Amino acid sequence: MTIPPIWLLKLSSRIHVFIFRVTRGQALKRVNGLPVMLLTTTGRNTGNAHTVPVVFLRDGSNYVIAPGVLKNPAWFQNLKANSRARIQIGRSSAQVKAAVADSKERNRLWAIVPPYWEAYRNNAREELPLVILKATDQ
Repeated sequence: MTIPPIWLLKLSSRIHVFIFRVTRGQALKRVNGLPVMLLTTTGRNTGNAHTVPVVFLRDGSNYVIAPGVLKNPAWFQNLKANSRARIQIGRSSAQVKAAVADSKERNRLWAIVPPYWEAYRNNAREELPLVILKATDQ
């Protein structure tokens, strides 16, 4: 799998976030048939809010996300430093707390992921982490 240049990934991410927000989550809410959320994390170095679109799947009341084409994206590093984040799905938003799935949970989740995610897993040189987002009461 060929990974586009990082500048192109960042540009397309910014455009995606802009269109998603302008249309209040009605445009670009799916990629390759999978739902997309906006994930806002706190920068581990700057403390600034950073928003990126990420593909997700539902697991009961939780959401599951994975780094995908980038092995160590900034949003993943930010969540490791500060597990609190905000998500927007369509017009709805919520505060969440993130946790990296342990090996038992990861195995269970990999059994239910869509084939699209399997391609990332198969191309990864190391175990691809899955991040579980749980809604909080603020």
